[in-house]
Amino acid sequence: MKPVIAGTTMPILEIALDAGESIVAEGGDVAWLTPGLQLDTSTAHGTGGQGGFMSGLKRVLGGAQLFLTRYTAPSGGMVAFAAQLPGTIREVHIDAADTFMIQSGSYTASTTDVEVSVALQKKLGAGIFGGAGVVFQKLSGSGTAWVQLAGEITEYELKAGESLLIHPGHLAMFRAEMPLEFASIKGIKNKFFGDSLFLAELHGPGHVWLQSMNPAKLAAAIEPYLPDRSSDNSRP
Repeated sequence: MKPVIAGTTMPILEIALDAGESIVAEGGDVAWLTPGLQLDTSTAHGTGGQGGFMSGLKRVLGGAQLFLTRYTAPSGGMVAFAAQLPGTIREVHIDAADTFMIQSGSYTASTTDVEVSVALQKKLGAGIFGGAGVVFQKLSGSGTAWVQLAGEITEYELKAGESLLIHPGHLAMFRAEMPLEFASIKGIKNKFFGDSLFLAELHGPGHVWLQSMNPAKLAAAIEPYLPDRSSDNSRP
C-alpha cells in the first residue's frame, strides 16, 4: 500500500493498493479510482473487525455513515479521495497505545483493522452548530487512518498539569487519553452565545491539533448568500 497526499489548499489522498490489499472509506467521498477494484458496502466496515449492525449505529452517532465501503484490489489498483474543505489531510498511525479523537466529519479512510466509533457528544445550546452540539469520533484498533483538518493547523504538546481552552469548532484532533471538559466562560458577548462563551478545556499530557477554519462558522457566513429555496418552492 502506497498513500500519497498531493496538493495544497484542497489536497487529494491517493492510495495505491497492491494485489489483495483493501481500505475502508465513506462511499460517497471517493473522487476517482482505477477499474477492477472490488467494492463492498456493509455496516461491518470501520469496526476494527468487531463487525455488526450496532457498531454501525455507533458510527452514525459520531457523524459517519451507517454503511462504509471496502475497496479491494484483486490485482492492484488505485483509489483517490478529495478534501471537502480547504485544509490538509493527515496520516495517523493507530495501535493500542495510540488512539485519537477527531471532530465529526474529519474521517476520510482507513485500513481495515481501524475502528471508527462515537466517543463524545455534547449539547452546547442553540447558538452553536445549529443546536446540534459537538461530536467527536474515536479512532482505535490497529492500522492507519487519514483525516481531513480544515484550514491551517497548529499543534501543541501539553505537559501534565497543563491545559488549554479551545473553541470546540477549532479542536480538530487530540489523543484519546486526554481529559476533555466543557465550560461556559462569562464576560464574552457575541451573536452566537449571548453573554457567555462555551469552550472546551483539554488537559495534558498529550498532543492536540487545532484547525484555523471552523466549518460551522463558515457555513453560517455563507448562508445569507444562498438562494432561498423555500420561496422557490412556493411559486406556482
